[in-house]
Amino acid sequence: MNKQFLILCTIPTFAFSTQAQNIAPSRVPSDISILFFEHSPRATDVAWKVLGKLYNVDFKMGREIDHGIWYNSEWKTIKHQEIFSKSDLPNTVLNRIQTDFSGYTIDDLERISNHGYKVYKMELN
Repeated sequence: MNKQFLILCTIPTFAFSTQAQNIAPSRVPSDISILFFEHSPRATDVAWKVLGKLYNVDFKMGREIDHGIWYNSEWKTIKHQEIFSKSDLPNTVLNRIQTDFSGYTIDDLERISNHGYKVYKMELN
């Protein structure tokens, strides 16, 4: 069941990222731009994309951590992706990986918050 959930969450992510069009910051509705900068005032390397009525902003914060946020037509956050370090992985997830995948190392760790759910996406080598 968990594997199916992860696959279902990954498919929309792939669909969003492959069909979105880059847009200039001046083409982003002011309401959405204000909302973004109120929540992320220290954001750097900000880049906007649009897919239909969805707006995506990719940016860096703090320790050069990559983020991506998707907003819907009502300016609500529908998805937040963030690349982070293994040290920030919850112990329950880390322990499960060590139990089920002993000897593997974690690479390309990403946390995806989508409609109240958190999914951890990673590559195991």
